Amino acid sequence: MGSGHGKTATRGSKGQGSRAGSRMRPGFEGGQMPLHRRLPKRGFTNVFKKQYALVNLRDLEGFKAEETITPELLIERRILEKIQKAGGKAQVIRHD
Repeated sequence: MGSGHGKTATRGSKGQGSRAGSRMRPGFEGGQMPLHRRLPKRGFTNVFKKQYALVNLRDLEGFKAEETITPELLIERRILEKIQKAGGKAQVIRHD
């Protein structure tokens, strides 16, 4: 019983793929413009992106009701450590 893959071993008769040691990189289309270069790029990087520090309400339970919450106070109490390390800015937004 044979495998049925005699002679050229399913490589075809001639061409780059039939040669010994031939291995084309993934996405190579024989000189045709590859698909990943034919498709347009999507999106962009916004250089003015604002990063926000999220603070859970349970983290604010330790504050007194009359106490004013500022970014400096949150950093002092180690609630906003990430902002401090990144050198970013923090802003308290109040919703009524």
